[in-house]
Amino acid sequence: MNIYEESLKLHEENRGKIEVISKTEVKDMHDLAVVYTPGVAEPCRKIHQDVSQVYKYTTKGNMVAVVTDGTAVLGLGDIGPEAALPVMEGKAVLFKHFAGVDAFPICLATKDPDKIVEVVTLIAPSFGGINLEDISAPRCFEIEERLKKILDIPVFHDDQHGTAIVVLSGLINALKVVGKDLDKIKVVVNGAGASAIAVLKFIMSAGVKHAILCDSKGIIYEGRKENMNPVKEEMAKVTNRKIIKGTLADAIVGADVFLGLSVAGALKPEMVKTMASDSIIFAMANPTPEIMPDVAKKAGA
Repeated sequence: MNIYEESLKLHEENRGKIEVISKTEVKDMHDLAVVYTPGVAEPCRKIHQDVSQVYKYTTKGNMVAVVTDGTAVLGLGDIGPEAALPVMEGKAVLFKHFAGVDAFPICLATKDPDKIVEVVTLIAPSFGGINLEDISAPRCFEIEERLKKILDIPVFHDDQHGTAIVVLSGLINALKVVGKDLDKIKVVVNGAGASAIAVLKFIMSAGVKHAILCDSKGIIYEGRKENMNPVKEEMAKVTNRKIIKGTLADAIVGADVFLGLSVAGALKPEMVKTMASDSIIFAMANPTPEIMPDVAKKAGA
């Protein structure tokens, strides 16, 4: 049984991965009266008098909404809200297991940024934080920024910021191993979705000066017309200073680092061979990487 078959079996047997469990026991009518009516009226009155008390008397402070529209799920793409639910349940498991935070999946049947912002704003009173997940670019940038301005609780787009933090941490350590400096390396980022853009911005803020961004149409450069959007245009102004044009194969020549946030098989062994010595490869396409570790190593990484 491979990992996919094992996962399918687990999901079928458990009917998903999460459930709601009460923190309090209800053994008799008295317990019921305390947990629910009439006793529950008292915390309601306290919160009505001072809305900040909601954090004292409810689960709000430890509850996160994991929100998606299912448009950019793993490497599967736009698969819809229902098909995205297993991933959102999985993220809720991670929140609980690693941080003790309760999380609940919210899969929305709309791709309209206005409606997503509206719905999340309306459900926000129940949550202490909003985790945006697997929403396609460039809509995800707009949605996050708008929600941050509207809501008084944290809003975090995991695909952007979570990925960027981990990548920079790994890159700093990898550079220590090969004895290179952030401000002297050439970095190629393949993929121009939310994760890739966030990673690129983050590593540049940390000191990377020479970076090239590629998408499915090739190298992104200032003045390119095909398949561009405002975010790509913004990045074109601060990357690829030499205005290199062409494909990923052209971009990667002499590169010290490849950061893949694209699709399976995008990085070929012959491309790896053209990279600088002691090259670093982070192949992060999900669920299947741009190149397998053993293949990359054999090619010279």
